[in-house]
Amino acid sequence: MMDLDPVLLARLQFGANITFHILFPTISIALGWMLLFMRWRWLRTNHRPWLTAYRFWTKVFALTFALGVVSGITMSFQFGTNWPGFMEKVGNIAGPLLGFEVLTAFFLEATFLGVMLFGHGRVSERIHLLATFLVAFGTTMSAFWILVLNSWMQTPVGYEIINGEFHVTSWLEILFNPSFPYRFIHMLLASFLTMSFLVAGVSAWQVLRGKANASTPLALRAAITVAALLIPLQILVGDMHGLNTLHHQPQKIAAVEGVWETEKGAPLLLFAIPDQSERRNHFEIGIPKMASLILTHDMDGEIKGLNEFDAHPPVRPLFFAFRIMVAVGSLMLLVSWGGWWMLRRAGWQPDRAPRWMIGSIAAMTFSGWIATVSGWYVTEIGRQPWIVQGLLKTADVASATPASHIALTLAGYLVTYVLLIIAYVSVLRYMAEKPSDTYDPAPGSGAAVLGASQLARKEDGA
Repeated sequence: MMDLDPVLLARLQFGANITFHILFPTISIALGWMLLFMRWRWLRTNHRPWLTAYRFWTKVFALTFALGVVSGITMSFQFGTNWPGFMEKVGNIAGPLLGFEVLTAFFLEATFLGVMLFGHGRVSERIHLLATFLVAFGTTMSAFWILVLNSWMQTPVGYEIINGEFHVTSWLEILFNPSFPYRFIHMLLASFLTMSFLVAGVSAWQVLRGKANASTPLALRAAITVAALLIPLQILVGDMHGLNTLHHQPQKIAAVEGVWETEKGAPLLLFAIPDQSERRNHFEIGIPKMASLILTHDMDGEIKGLNEFDAHPPVRPLFFAFRIMVAVGSLMLLVSWGGWWMLRRAGWQPDRAPRWMIGSIAAMTFSGWIATVSGWYVTEIGRQPWIVQGLLKTADVASATPASHIALTLAGYLVTYVLLIIAYVSVLRYMAEKPSDTYDPAPGSGAAVLGASQLARKEDGA
């Protein structure tokens, strides 16, 4: 029987947990702000479809938030079961940061989410708007604390090591460590793009299934506009993040680019199969000097090769994960810009736009998940073999739990997570297709007026 590596299994288990968990905060972080926008538009215009959109997407937010909390609690257990050495050595830094995140999530998000869900009509409009803001702010602050810790693990500063334990010398340096600003902004933009394509995709699905109501075009327009505006900004921030990573973690960039030997004018590899045993690539397809131009802003700029480093991350996962992220991001750019242009030409009436374009938007509903998970893999696998870059190795903080036990729980987690994702998507589809007043988007049409009045009467009686 093949021997199982307990450290690898523990990493796979944590990877499975974080992969599942990150799907939901990636939506809820930005969806809170979209809900605030919808709520504000309802108060500003008194146009009832904005309230309809707010109510629908608040339910989606609550579902997403619940799964995020459950998976987050499960993930935290692994610090004790699989990685006890991490908290023993880094607990003086990680403990307070994780504690602040929990306080933010439960005392701010969870408390005021109840007001959002059940307080309309029971509290004033301003208080309800304030509750929505506090939920959105709470989700962002949760991300802030988690990304502070993760960024510090990538670029550690503001510490001293006494008897093998990390102690704080400057909280300010830890909070704003060298990679944090880039990671935080990059993650927030990823969240807004993930949310935008979810909202746009579900709205497009409602149009295709004949379940659209008066709020559908409003949600679709807001989401596709946000996506079209933020994609270029994400590309710019991604470039800045890459330059920061090149400075602090050059071995990660070398793995991403598949550069084995230090070279000037390195090509940008569109495709290759990295071979770590032979320390070279097979079947390379590249653009000459483009990697050096992107990374150093100089066509003859030098990029350090993997052979320069005593320890470097596994190459193939980083190489392909990065290209998946870029490919999906390029599709998001194409669909958001094309969709915005065609919907604008159609007067923002979805059923007047080409059906294939509406179908394309629907097909991209969960594209943000793919891009985010791929990028997260680049970040986390790229730190290996270190858990704290250059200071503490992953293998040194693993537990002595038998490999067979870890394998059993890993299998259980995977089955549970697959079922939960299927359940989440199924419930979301049910909510989107739930029988409601369809609406004829033709301005001035009797059907449009009838649909809107029926919707208003229905909601007034709710």
